[in-house]
Amino acid sequence: MEAVKPWILLFSILLLFSHIFILTTLAEGVTPQEAKLLRDEVRGMFYHAFDGYMENAFPLDELRPLTCEGEDTLGGYALTLIDSLDTLALLGDRERFATSVEWIGKNLRFDINKTVSVFETTIRILGGLLSGHLIASDYATGMKIPSYDNQLLHLCEDLARRLLPAFDTPTGIPFGSVNLLHGVDEHESKITSTAGGGTLTLEFGVLSRLTNDPIFEQVTKNAVRGLWARRSKLNLVGAHINVFTGEWTQKDAGIGTSIDSFYEYLLKAYLLFGDEEYLFIFQEAYGAAMYYLYNDPWYVEVNMDSAAIVWPLFNSLQAFWPGLQVLAGDIDPAIRTHTAFFSVWKRYGFTPEGFNLATLSVQHGQKSYPLRPELMESTYWLYKATRNPRYLDAGRDMVTSLQYGARCPCGYCHISDVEFHKQEDHMESFFLAETVKYLWLLFDLAAGSDNLVENGPYKYIFSTEGHLLPATPQISLIREHCSYFGAYCNNDDSRQDSRTLDLSTDHQENNSQLYRGWDPSSSPPDNTFREPTSISGSMKGLCPGLTHGQKFGISYLASTDKKTYEGESTSQKEATVVPTQYAVIVSNPDAESTGQREVTVVQSHSLVVVSNPEVEFSQPVDKNDHDKDQGLIEEELESDPSQDIDEGA
Repeated sequence: MEAVKPWILLFSILLLFSHIFILTTLAEGVTPQEAKLLRDEVRGMFYHAFDGYMENAFPLDELRPLTCEGEDTLGGYALTLIDSLDTLALLGDRERFATSVEWIGKNLRFDINKTVSVFETTIRILGGLLSGHLIASDYATGMKIPSYDNQLLHLCEDLARRLLPAFDTPTGIPFGSVNLLHGVDEHESKITSTAGGGTLTLEFGVLSRLTNDPIFEQVTKNAVRGLWARRSKLNLVGAHINVFTGEWTQKDAGIGTSIDSFYEYLLKAYLLFGDEEYLFIFQEAYGAAMYYLYNDPWYVEVNMDSAAIVWPLFNSLQAFWPGLQVLAGDIDPAIRTHTAFFSVWKRYGFTPEGFNLATLSVQHGQKSYPLRPELMESTYWLYKATRNPRYLDAGRDMVTSLQYGARCPCGYCHISDVEFHKQEDHMESFFLAETVKYLWLLFDLAAGSDNLVENGPYKYIFSTEGHLLPATPQISLIREHCSYFGAYCNNDDSRQDSRTLDLSTDHQENNSQLYRGWDPSSSPPDNTFREPTSISGSMKGLCPGLTHGQKFGISYLASTDKKTYEGESTSQKEATVVPTQYAVIVSNPDAESTGQREVTVVQSHSLVVVSNPEVEFSQPVDKNDHDKDQGLIEEELESDPSQDIDEGA
């Protein structure tokens, strides 16, 4: 991998000094008053697109904004309306939110003869319905609908059960597609992407906790285990896998296309559910990614077995990574990588699907920008963590590009060629679910936030489609939430007589394994998992067991001016501190027992952070020992790797 360093350095120099790339600070920063104007402008962008859809495309799935027509692209069930529900709520539009929920409850049905993507249907439809239900059913959100009677939740359960046949494979990794009426077709492809199989845990897990039926959480957790059990000795996963044999059919490892949201949901599943198994896998996977894929500030794709570089490419789906690093508390590399990624936006006005780091040009065949939200997402998280005004400047540039380059008569158009800003007659639903949502949140935060996410009753985890999943006691504190609701723990639902809830138990005895680093030269450890724990019966008073904070080592601290912790051992990662208001610390319980305390601190507004995300590990594999020929980068790559349409949107 060392061969890649010279041109990475060259491009970094160009990035810093060329006038076409982003400067550290712009001449005129965004003032608070301008932030309010930009927030209102983004609100107007949402309604321009939403009204265009409702007037010209509804109830078809998506809008064709140039010709002002509609088209069915996923299943023919008002996709854009469902994807927009929680954005309407976030903007405080009670009337349209209530009207939309009422229409969906009365008209949406899934007993249709349609073959749909398990991944897309989960993140867009299931996620959108779940978020809408959680907002509409809770007085604390300020958006409760008096007439609402769990119609969206019933639809969620019906849809999820129709997706379950996809998980009936020898590996537990689901098929990529399923027919909503007939199940998996006998000729269905056995090849799926890592993101497609590993980005289902949040939506299915929330559904299990709302319906008290563990099957949804179990199948998606088994899918993650099936993927992780087949990782390489370097703790890397490939892009595509055979769900029957478990053989990797594409061994390119990266953080972008076909893999991206696999990493995202490992961390977010831990943050939302408190399941330490996800944290353990994330620590291992993140450490490997930072060692083998990271060429500061860029990320490359490598062979999952040898770590030889196969693809020196920035693709637009990688842009979510700095935002994920903020959640993990790894701020410094997130800042540098975001600067590099945004430099590509500055160069073209948009980010192309692929930018070749060897030729410093748009990758052939990957010149489009389909209104993706990932760069906006990372910009929002970095501003939230650092309050550095340059992220407001970046957001302003993004709004300008969208307004002048992508705005169409009835909405916002795909850009088919970022070099010539050629428009294409299509608008993905995630433009309303994510792209404008993150931009609005960015400027609302700067203008003095007063919204559901920043000042609502719960902390929210964003799904990979940008849907709001609240850390309510029922969802996040499964063993303790009865103490919040009253005198009884009612866990005697009839469903639990024949099922067990597959939840993480206390790890008091196994923490040494949980936080231990890994050896890249060793074989993957035997994946032995705990038996599920049954929860049943009814108790008066508080539920037994530790509190959530005691169990996972979480403590809430006031701001402190101290920027580092002294006395850390050399094997510990230096703490990253970003000063704002509050910090959440997740410590290593083992370290405390030996008189040490490993922590990563991010002092931020409403951030949840896990400790030591880049675990320390031995490095017996010298990256210089790889075949020199495998490290050479050709000036022009003539073929692209196979990729899914929208993994990790």
